[in-house]
Amino acid sequence: MSDPPRAAEFDLIELIRRRVATREDVVLGIGDDAAIVQVPVGKQLVIAADTLNRGIHFPDNTAPADIGWKALAVNLSDLAAMGAEPAWCTLSLSLPTGDPDWVGAFLDGFLALAAQHRVALIGGDTTRGPLSVSVAVHGFIAPGRALRRGGAQVGDDVWVTGTLGEATGALTQWRAGAIVDPVLRARLDRPTPRVAVGARIVDVAHACIDVSDGLLADLRHVCDASGVAAEVALEGLPALPELLAAFETQRRQAIQATGGDDYELCFTAPAEAREAIDRIAAESATPITRVGRIVAGQGVRALRADGSEWIAPSAGFVHFA
Repeated sequence: MSDPPRAAEFDLIELIRRRVATREDVVLGIGDDAAIVQVPVGKQLVIAADTLNRGIHFPDNTAPADIGWKALAVNLSDLAAMGAEPAWCTLSLSLPTGDPDWVGAFLDGFLALAAQHRVALIGGDTTRGPLSVSVAVHGFIAPGRALRRGGAQVGDDVWVTGTLGEATGALTQWRAGAIVDPVLRARLDRPTPRVAVGARIVDVAHACIDVSDGLLADLRHVCDASGVAAEVALEGLPALPELLAAFETQRRQAIQATGGDDYELCFTAPAEAREAIDRIAAESATPITRVGRIVAGQGVRALRADGSEWIAPSAGFVHFA
């Protein structure tokens, strides 16, 4: 078998530059020492960044296009959790070899998602090293409108978008050497950033976070920042039929509550907002499920149907733990 083709750094940069779309607010994009962009009058800039590493954030056999999609999706999910409108991004690639075919396939996924949200790639870096992808996204929000973790109030409902557990379910099957259900694998490889929902719930939500490290762990961040506690109905966590079929109840509930990598939104809102949230769900074609409530105290309790507390087998995903 012949070695894959290789390209020099600036050849790869030119490959990327030729494929990216632009926006009217990009004054200077890829090709100089830095990009220049124009922030709209009356808007604040929201910035988020994430790094994905092979073997940690995606399995070794993940297709390049799926890596590209996910690298942007997890960042857009952070903007969604703030209620921000995406605009621009930067991309830094660490690659074992300068394989233009791999980079081209990576861009297929990355730019497909970027096009869905009118995100312009405006710069970044390429370097040789272990496979790692770092993305920074930039978006807009009106002053004082951003959703934050610190606004949850006693009496709020706790809601989640979409379904939980499929990504960790796929990882669990893969690590066990079992056949990975294709529906679960698709949710691992290509999460859906809930940008449209995030933009809508700014009118009703008190606090929001995206679920990346596990529902209970991420909701705990909201509670800590807000000085409150939460109770979650374990049996009420939304799941796809494929996840229900793949795991027995106790294992599935642990995956849903603590597994992470879902990139759904978890937010709190007052009870009087329930009808509005149902309308947002219908109009955005996104399931939004009420899974718990905010109470006085500290921490997060997961409750079984009989009211007894379920003790999580782990605290969620934690780097360096």
